Amino acid sequence: MGHHVRTVPQAGWAGLQDRAVLEYAETNFDAFVTTDSNLEYQQNLANFEVAVIVLRAPSNRLPDLKPLIPALLSVLKSAPKRKATHIRA
Repeated sequence: MGHHVRTVPQAGWAGLQDRAVLEYAETNFDAFVTTDSNLEYQQNLANFEVAVIVLRAPSNRLPDLKPLIPALLSVLKSAPKRKATHIRA
């Protein structure tokens, strides 16, 4: 079992507003993973048919995010669409 992963810049979405990124994510991916803990308060996630997973770590640097990967992998299949699921360090 593998996962298709792309960053926002790799997907060509850099510079887009959050709403546009979520619109693209819902048509291209099952889940949108972010470190933006404010996203769910700035956007009405109920409008987007994609699961949003928010990684909460001391920083968005890889050494801080890496410990969250096992929890991320375990919630990917069950994370509800139209809502945010939080994974904390």
